[in-house]
Amino acid sequence: MGTSDNPPPAPVPPTSFSKSFTTRIFSDVAGDITIVVDGEPFLLHKFPLVARCGKIRKLVAAEMKDSSRTLSHTELRDFPGGSHTFELAMKFCYGINFEITISNVVALRCAAGYLEMTEDHKEENLIARTESYLEQVVFRSLEKSVEVLCSCELLLHPHDIAEAYHVPERCVEAIAMNACREQLVLGLSRLNRTSQRGDSPPEWWIQDLSALRIDYYARVVSAMARTGLRSESIITSLMHYSQESLKGIRNRQERTKLDSGTIENEQRNVVEAIVSLFPNDKVPLSFLFGMLRVGVTINVSVSCRFELEMRIAHQLERVSLDDLLIPVVRDEESMYDVETVHRILVCFLKRIEDEERNEDDNETESLIDSTCHSSLLKVGLIIDAYLAEIAPDPFLSLNKFTDLIEILPDYVRVTHDGLYRAIDMFLKGHPLLTEQECKSLCQFVDTKKLTQEACSHAAQNDRLPVQMVVRVLYSEQLRLKNIVSGESGEEGMVMSSQKLSSGVPSGATSPRDTYASLRRENKELKLEISRVRVRLSELEKEQVLMKQGMIEKSGHGGTLLTSLSKGIGRMSLFGGGAKEEKRRKANRKNRPRLKGKTGINRTESMF
Repeated sequence: MGTSDNPPPAPVPPTSFSKSFTTRIFSDVAGDITIVVDGEPFLLHKFPLVARCGKIRKLVAAEMKDSSRTLSHTELRDFPGGSHTFELAMKFCYGINFEITISNVVALRCAAGYLEMTEDHKEENLIARTESYLEQVVFRSLEKSVEVLCSCELLLHPHDIAEAYHVPERCVEAIAMNACREQLVLGLSRLNRTSQRGDSPPEWWIQDLSALRIDYYARVVSAMARTGLRSESIITSLMHYSQESLKGIRNRQERTKLDSGTIENEQRNVVEAIVSLFPNDKVPLSFLFGMLRVGVTINVSVSCRFELEMRIAHQLERVSLDDLLIPVVRDEESMYDVETVHRILVCFLKRIEDEERNEDDNETESLIDSTCHSSLLKVGLIIDAYLAEIAPDPFLSLNKFTDLIEILPDYVRVTHDGLYRAIDMFLKGHPLLTEQECKSLCQFVDTKKLTQEACSHAAQNDRLPVQMVVRVLYSEQLRLKNIVSGESGEEGMVMSSQKLSSGVPSGATSPRDTYASLRRENKELKLEISRVRVRLSELEKEQVLMKQGMIEKSGHGGTLLTSLSKGIGRMSLFGGGAKEEKRRKANRKNRPRLKGKTGINRTESMF
């Protein structure tokens, strides 16, 4: 061994871990190189390492070129898997048997790549052995692929060495392919009635995926969507993963216990990633609202909240009142997040407008129109109930309350009982409103659309402005007058509307309300035209059936009609007194000629 100007560093005393390994493989021959990994020294021989490790061979080759120094001590920094994995790699170099398992295969594959243990140096080297294990054992099983993918999380360095060897990428593809294969096998077994799995759900692997880190999980779900996995299975997996990952972020009290925002950032990443993975199919409303509540609590990105609000808006007619009661997390504001509900309503109305705009190019125009109208009516009832629920909140501002009232078109509310109830509760919960504010709020109630019970309550309500009470009494008077005069139904409503519009103020009438009324009448006319078309087609079918019945009876029926027509012709032409009898006898003598002239011609002229 050569010498150098500077003395070599003092050897690090071996620990019990590396000493036990050295004792097992070096009983007779002393080692000539010490390699330190994560502070653990390993006394080894150069020859078996150079035979299989390209990295060690390069270091020894550099030593041989520079005769002034001797390679007797070196340190391997950021070694994949640490000292334990390095020990396994050294065992492989010395030919000592050990078992490659699910838990160590990734670390061994990365260590083999780090040490450059390729086939160029030795056949069946460690890279080839680990790759064979991955292909033949790991990638053929969904569970094992998930376990290996989880083990990749432990190998993170300034650069992810596992990604360099494409191990996570191949695990993700293997999981997706195995899930699709399982789906296909289960579908065939159900089709053939030979399934032996009982009531076990088809998504049995969902629990396994919950152990993955969010970035790996997102890659797995994206790969599943590309390979054609059912949307129902993906949604179920997303729901389960979010439930497991978002524990402890259910309310504001738990949020204050988070450790300096670190966990909150992780939860925010989870929510935003899951929302971005939603398939195009409808996601359950309960799940959407749950994610929205959590997103509001931890302040997710604007794009994430907008996506959730858009998806809720596409199913708004099926929401419940409890779904809309989203609590706020900021101080000194209203109890409920009214602004979020307002944005959802905006998205819903935009969706309805888009559907109506496209209905002209759709053959099922009346069906689409009736569906949109039904959705609007349902949403109108839900929003009125929501307004009544949030109205008693003393911190709810008048502007936010009126914005929710104004956003819905007038024709959405068939009756104004729900709106009147909400306004009355708002007046009760905000006794400090000025008279002008009370008047402007009550202008939204159309007294013509109040039921008799609501009118009776409003006439005795001390919280209402005098002008509103007068309008209610006038509407009741018109209703009673219509009943006495015999007018009812739509005629009475039309006359009441005409009289109110001619003299008595009936609320705020704006161009927007006029447009909404015309739009509603247009929809009603379209529906009526559709009904007439259906009735006309039914009449045409009945006419065709009647013609077919007459044709089937044409033989007997034609003879009968001909005989009856001839009899009627004779009675009309020759009937009456003795003169006609004489004329009849004279005609019998000349029957051939007269029959040709008069009988047939006159009979035909009758029909």
